Amino acid sequence: MTSRTVYTHGFHASVLRSHSWRTAENSAAYLLPHLIPGAALLDIGCGPGTITADLAERVGGTGRVTAADASQEVLDQARRTAADRGLTNLDFAVADIHALDFPDDSFDVVHAHQVLQHVTDPVQALREMRRVCRPGGVVAARDSDYAAMTWYPENPALGRWQDLYRAVAAANGGEPDAGRMLLSWAQQAGFAEIVPSAGTWCYATPEDRDWWSGMWAERMTSSAVARQAVEQGRATEEDLRSIAEGWREWGARQDGWFVVLHGEILCRV
Repeated sequence: MTSRTVYTHGFHASVLRSHSWRTAENSAAYLLPHLIPGAALLDIGCGPGTITADLAERVGGTGRVTAADASQEVLDQARRTAADRGLTNLDFAVADIHALDFPDDSFDVVHAHQVLQHVTDPVQALREMRRVCRPGGVVAARDSDYAAMTWYPENPALGRWQDLYRAVAAANGGEPDAGRMLLSWAQQAGFAEIVPSAGTWCYATPEDRDWWSGMWAERMTSSAVARQAVEQGRATEEDLRSIAEGWREWGARQDGWFVVLHGEILCRV
């Protein structure tokens, strides 16, 4: 991500807890068949590094992964993730996705998970990802689509959450419905060979409902999105407590079901 971007989620513990749940298998499965041992890979917006570490294992000891993020604090957590897993084939760099500080043709794979929805110019970001990718390499991106998220049973508080998050993210200069736009953005960025796809996260088991609802209940009262909603005049603290309680009510339902839809693109350079 970039210094020109307001990161809507922020780096509250509830946010990083959510990001640390992510793996290459549940968040980058569309990319995995295209990884080969020895590849040089750039992971932009690496967060706490759980996906990054998985990718580093996939390219093996002869490969090299550069973990990049806008936050030095988050990069420190990614370093700890790599160290805990005994990985030594990673580098770390603070980076602005709109102007990557890497030479042309530096990487075989350039990957960004849940990043383009937050940046001010996603087309320019994709152009930069293309620039630093070698001919024959791949640029891969995956982003959620907040308007397409759906759940059962109906809960008015979750509807308010969806509308509020989308409004706050848009006011910050992001695109909360980025998933549906990735193909168009990649075309505008000059890619000619693009494979679009979609993926989901589904939270429907008791354990998954408890985790997902509890995480969002905490985010809506304690994280950056809560603070921004109040500062922008879009919600009061009482509104946020009501939304958090709605999340807890949904999470307690035995028939609760929630799906996050993601758009995906795999672009050949």
